[in-house]
Amino acid sequence: MFRSKRKNPMIEKIKRMLGAFQKSSKYEAGERHCPLCDKSSKTFSEYGVVPRKDARCPHCGSLERHRLVWLYLSRKSKLLTKPPRRALHIAPEGILERKFRPLIGKGYITADLLVSNVDVKMDITDIQYPDESFGFIYCSHVLEHVPDDRKAMREFHRVLTRHGIAILLVPITAKETVEDPSVEDPKERLRLFGQEDHVRRYGPDYLSRLEEEGFVVKKIKRNDFLTPREIGEMGITAAAGELYICKKGPKS
Repeated sequence: MFRSKRKNPMIEKIKRMLGAFQKSSKYEAGERHCPLCDKSSKTFSEYGVVPRKDARCPHCGSLERHRLVWLYLSRKSKLLTKPPRRALHIAPEGILERKFRPLIGKGYITADLLVSNVDVKMDITDIQYPDESFGFIYCSHVLEHVPDDRKAMREFHRVLTRHGIAILLVPITAKETVEDPSVEDPKERLRLFGQEDHVRRYGPDYLSRLEEEGFVVKKIKRNDFLTPREIGEMGITAAAGELYICKKGPKS
């Protein structure tokens, strides 16, 4: 019997629909839940210079450290119930800015030295605000780019209010902090510090550096306030790092 080689339009349509479903099903509700956008997905996507699995929320773009800090702030701080009058957010991440700005209002200030879509252009080693201006400071994965990080720490300490908190996060990727200001070649920085625009690798002694500039520091780990199930469900992998909650010392 002769059979037509013409494709059945209905079957082809079903195949296309099935293919689209299979592609989209990767991010359908299931195994992961993002606390920032409150949406679920089967998995989080890869992200990073060296790609990390299960890192980035496909809905809002949050990374491991963003989810960790938001969970801490919403559960273990008064930020959501009693927000500060003024807050400083350095190199603002879009997903956190969308949370902080309506919460804090006019007192919320974003700042960056290089990009233009912020409230203020700012060098964090020379902050243009008077002493004790901000009740909350958030600076994540910036200090490893700053040649004089200690001066930046002193400036954060200066503009932080007496009872305020500063969350100053860096990637901890070495046993001890390694830096060499004479290294300017991007390829050599990549080799030594892990990224072309990094000027150092921090080790656990980062906490001591903060303390030496006047802060009282509390280091928070993910399992200090999250259950194993929450850690898995919200993708708070080891790449989230640790939180450094900084306050002014009693005699500062």
